[in-house]
Amino acid sequence: MKTVLAALLSLFCLMAPLANAEPSTGSIDVHWDPGSADCQGHPPRPLQVHRYDERTYILRESLCQTYEGPFIYLLIGSSKALLIDSGDVADASKAPLAATVIALLPQVNGARMPLEVVHTHSHLDHRAGDVQFAGLPQVTVVGADLPHVIQTFGFRHWPDDVAQVDLGDRVVDVIPTPGHTPSHVSYYDRSTGLVFSGDFFLPGRLIIDDVDADRASARRLLDFLGNRPVSYILGGHIELDRHGQPEPMGSNFHPDERPLPLDMADLRKLPAMLAGFNGIYGQSGEYVMYSQARMLQLMAAAALLLLAIITLTLVWWLRHRRRRRADPALATSLPT
Repeated sequence: MKTVLAALLSLFCLMAPLANAEPSTGSIDVHWDPGSADCQGHPPRPLQVHRYDERTYILRESLCQTYEGPFIYLLIGSSKALLIDSGDVADASKAPLAATVIALLPQVNGARMPLEVVHTHSHLDHRAGDVQFAGLPQVTVVGADLPHVIQTFGFRHWPDDVAQVDLGDRVVDVIPTPGHTPSHVSYYDRSTGLVFSGDFFLPGRLIIDDVDADRASARRLLDFLGNRPVSYILGGHIELDRHGQPEPMGSNFHPDERPLPLDMADLRKLPAMLAGFNGIYGQSGEYVMYSQARMLQLMAAAALLLLAIITLTLVWWLRHRRRRRADPALATSLPT
């Protein structure tokens, strides 16, 4: 009898993870504010909040507040909450991110639930809002540079291991995805099957400053996700319209913007796209890939070359002019 009970208990333990394997469903049916062609005369709301499910929120800062229109994600567990990125607006009077997020948090033991503010990467349009959370009780803001990322999440073999954040009845995996920046990470929420990929992978321009690291990150993320259930892949921006054309750089108005979510089929295309990337600029389907650093280097080299040509031409002209003045024969035979 004891043997049978032990076998049944073992079978239950094996089946329990499978019972939780399917993620909870949520709503991604949302029309994001398109910004405005006249931000002064017809400004949209500064911050849009969409409830994916009762414990998951997607927020976006208005395109009129920042043409980046960054997305921000709030995940709520039973003991603490996680805010992924803090957007591009530091001034709370222009986009009250901190007040909005704090109001969404439930009470725990008579107080607001603790909140941890983390980031996908260190670019300012994903962390400018950190200042709104500074000094707030029960709020921890994690630095976005590589030492802070490694220390906070407990990586031992960056970028080859995966860390976890336990929110209480909700575990979020943290996967290194450097390439866009050295400290870039993506997040996988086991509860919903959502992947938060920041600027590593999004519907728009893929800025790649370390090609080898980015290629390795694509393989690493695909290997990690493997057979795990993935509901959607949600990036940091939308930069394409519904026809797959890039939105104009710096535009505050996206009237025909494509939806935010990507899926595993999109992600599986990424390694081949990166394999064909020359490290400077390229396009694969609707994705534009480029390296800001290398393009700036090329522009600087071109500017220096142009300056050198102008300088050499000016030196030649001055020497030629002096020779003409010194030799009357040249002055009469050579054109001016």
